[in-house]
Amino acid sequence: MKNYVLVSEKQWHLSLFNRLNREDDNNWVLINRKEDFNRENLSKINPDMVFIPHWSHIIKEDVFSKFCCVVFHMTDLPYGRGGSPLQNLIVLGHDSTKISALRVSKGIDEGAIYLKKDLSLSGTAQEIFMRSTEIIFSMIKVIIDNNVEPTPQVGEVVKFKRRKPADGDISNLKSLKEIFDYIRMLDAEGYPNAFLEMGEFRFEFSRVNYESTHTILADVRITKK
Repeated sequence: MKNYVLVSEKQWHLSLFNRLNREDDNNWVLINRKEDFNRENLSKINPDMVFIPHWSHIIKEDVFSKFCCVVFHMTDLPYGRGGSPLQNLIVLGHDSTKISALRVSKGIDEGAIYLKKDLSLSGTAQEIFMRSTEIIFSMIKVIIDNNVEPTPQVGEVVKFKRRKPADGDISNLKSLKEIFDYIRMLDAEGYPNAFLEMGEFRFEFSRVNYESTHTILADVRITKK
């Protein structure tokens, strides 16, 4: 029996961990707090591999230099290296992508690739992340069961810039399609919603749907600044 670690702060990955515990015969440990993801804690576990389905923090070199860390990135690498891959893909007009499983290295998203799987970008960010969880489970199983070896990335490098909360402002968008995409791509746990500001008030949007070609419907939360 081997030891494996799953690292994620996201609530939706608890089901992924539970499924790995239930359906894989190895020993699994969950790390879901930034302060616990360090070399000292990992040394106590002594994992064969560390799988990271979603992580918004820098992974320290003293961790990935000692332990085999595999991160899952929502682009067809080397296209889309960098932050906010889901949001950047949707803003650029993509309706599908790939999840790349890569070994963590010193350069951001520059590591060798274990495998890639297709992912639809339809629905809200939360729905996309939930859909990706099923795919990541299958990818982890393939990597473990087949002792997959990673290979260097090939292709043109395209870098993404991490988006900021202020980038969710929809006041300057020109079409309903753009507004629809901005609202849905930020509609997930831990993400700042798309918004408008008018005077002393802030309008935050979620749960968007098309009613017709000329109308979209969404929930709005109004707060005073």
